[in-house]
Amino acid sequence: MADTSDDFLPETLRITSPRPLVDIGANLTHDSFARDLPAVLGRARAANVTTLILTGTDREHAEQAVAMAREHAGGGLALHATAGVHPHDANRWDAGLAAAMRELQRQPEVVAVGECGLDFNRNFSTPAEQERAFEAQLGLAAESGKPLFLLERDAGRRMREMLHAFRDEITDAVVHCFTADRATLFGYLDLDLHIGLTGWLCDERRGHHLRELVAEIPATRLMVETDCPYLLPRNLPAKLKGRRHEPALLPWIVREIAHWRGESEAELAAATTATARRFFRLPADATRETRHGDTTS
Repeated sequence: MADTSDDFLPETLRITSPRPLVDIGANLTHDSFARDLPAVLGRARAANVTTLILTGTDREHAEQAVAMAREHAGGGLALHATAGVHPHDANRWDAGLAAAMRELQRQPEVVAVGECGLDFNRNFSTPAEQERAFEAQLGLAAESGKPLFLLERDAGRRMREMLHAFRDEITDAVVHCFTADRATLFGYLDLDLHIGLTGWLCDERRGHHLRELVAEIPATRLMVETDCPYLLPRNLPAKLKGRRHEPALLPWIVREIAHWRGESEAELAAATTATARRFFRLPADATRETRHGDTTS
């Protein structure tokens, strides 16, 4: 594993989880990681973030995620990928893209269909284009039997309607980066969906409502993620150069969630990792526990 002696993370941000963690949403194909990816992976391992699910948001990034998972396998860190088309790019959906996604989702490195879903907040693609692409990807998930990695913004009701129509055909699904309200949360839980939480609840401007909801999510339905390089927690005890988020900061998010759930970091880490392993059908040895501070494989 790469040397982690660089000073990208201040000492106060070098937190090691008491139990292995799975970051279910890491956008490591983002350009900001191109210059120092080995160091990023090394810092993740030092933080006891032992498994990363690399998000594939379109054909290009899904292919990159698969290649990255292959290239950086081993060294005490497990990398997997998702493959899907983000709602922003739904207007590009056609038969050729569907065939490419189907082929990518057959790769052993790909553990989920997505990131896909509905984003009626920005509407970079029209709602009709988003629904068309999302319905097609629901079909691919039903065909492959792999779980869904979902995004939803300002589209909770329509998302639930479409998922309900496919619920008997798909296996598991997680609404990643959940930021919505109580009614939307319980609507998803009623559909037996999983919930992914990020550092959004560390935001004193926008995350307060989540602090009142996190304890209501069953441990068997909760997973954690950074969504890096986005959503850097706003309440970190030290400033970070460039404000780029990375997997090594996942223990800070877990600490915050554990506080609002009224449980220990170790309990939450163990529970979310067990849930993620079941959800993504990861090998039993993919998240081997390490001694505190041990960064070797």
